[in-house]
Amino acid sequence: MRLSHLAPGQTRPECKLSPNITVSMPADYNGRWEMVKNENFEEVMKALDIDFATRKIACHLHQTKVMVQNGDKFETKTLSTFRNYEVNFTVGVEFEEQTKGLDNRKVMTLVTWDGDKLVCVQKGEKENRGWKHWIEGDMLYLRFSSVSAPIS
Repeated sequence: MRLSHLAPGQTRPECKLSPNITVSMPADYNGRWEMVKNENFEEVMKALDIDFATRKIACHLHQTKVMVQNGDKFETKTLSTFRNYEVNFTVGVEFEEQTKGLDNRKVMTLVTWDGDKLVCVQKGEKENRGWKHWIEGDMLYLRFSSVSAPIS
């Protein structure tokens, strides 16, 4: 899934350690992101045993993701005309999540940094479940994983 950031030109913060060394800080995910493209979402939902009607509706929705980041703390909202979903987390801290709005399962969720990427692993009834977020240019990417399609 690709989402476009509504604040073009925003760049990643940097930290200068000396005149010759610049280190990138983790990416800045703050903003409102609008869905531009949705690929293979139905396959992920099938792997999670989401019913036919919900899959068909979800594949045709336009989603907006609102992210508020304060260091490693995130408040996220996924908004659509069908259903809204909120999840708040701190990178590196495991928490219990009820996946209300998707497949309504309880999972233990852990989000970590992999460079500038946010990687989520969810442990529960379904194996290899989770997602990965990353930013390229002014686009926020989201790749879901499931037992049939692990995170790569």
